[in-house]
Amino acid sequence: MAVVISALLPVFLLIVLGFILRRSLMRLDTQWHGLERLTYYVLFPTLLIQTLVKADLSSLPVAGVGGALMLSALVMSLLCLALRPLLSRWNVDGPAFTSIFQGATRWQTYVALAVASNLFGNTGLALASVAMVAIIPLVNVFSVSVLAHYASPEKQSIRAIVMTVVKNPLIWACAIGLAVNVMQLALPKIWHDVADPLGRSSLGIGLLVTGAGLHLEGLLRPSLAASIAVFLKLILMPMLAVALALWFGISGPSLVNVAVCSAVPTSSSAYVLARQMGGDAPLLAQIITLQTILAAVTMPVVIAL
Repeated sequence: MAVVISALLPVFLLIVLGFILRRSLMRLDTQWHGLERLTYYVLFPTLLIQTLVKADLSSLPVAGVGGALMLSALVMSLLCLALRPLLSRWNVDGPAFTSIFQGATRWQTYVALAVASNLFGNTGLALASVAMVAIIPLVNVFSVSVLAHYASPEKQSIRAIVMTVVKNPLIWACAIGLAVNVMQLALPKIWHDVADPLGRSSLGIGLLVTGAGLHLEGLLRPSLAASIAVFLKLILMPMLAVALALWFGISGPSLVNVAVCSAVPTSSSAYVLARQMGGDAPLLAQIITLQTILAAVTMPVVIAL
């Protein structure tokens, strides 16, 4: 437990620092919007490409880790859809349901990669990157589809949904990194000299941006919808993922990485998607904040177990 807490503490301290900076030194939305775009389109994709290029994928249980996380996201998505009739009886409307869905299925990649790196170094980072390859396309397709069906005032075409996923820079970064690794292409030294410092900076800035996006309003009396999303993501999702990983024969650091990736809070990018497609953005902001705060308690327990 002490090792787990020491790996998690810097991550959550950076999130707290981002929250403080947003309300003191850097109060302008444009400042954080610029940092968010820089991280999302440049720094983070560079980290993913560089990590996958350097990774020895032949020594990693790629199929087991990726399969467990992909199946857990699929099962959670189906469970949320199955709960839709019950939630409607509890006065959870369509837009609110989409926020529960995103809150239960999406994951905060900055936190996952930072914790995996702190626990297992480059191996942990590579495994978490492999997890991203498995999860990001799936949850993006499902999230956009659910928002288009239950929240968007104008129904989205299949082409629009596909284009939203195709434009995701993280998916492209994973594809490029894997392609270079599999084809064993030798990148020039100048690439590594530039990519290494860019990649290292991405996690720190990403965690600061995560903290800056937290909203403490309404935390003392969370809604039923927010409480359901917290339970599904922080408790049930890790149980599903770890059970599937054990079924696939995953153990040791690889199993811990599955626990890390499944136990992280929801991605802050889900809030942006909710605003763009008519979801309940204020509810999702509450869900993300609750999950981020409570994950400081639940993640050490899940990982240690």
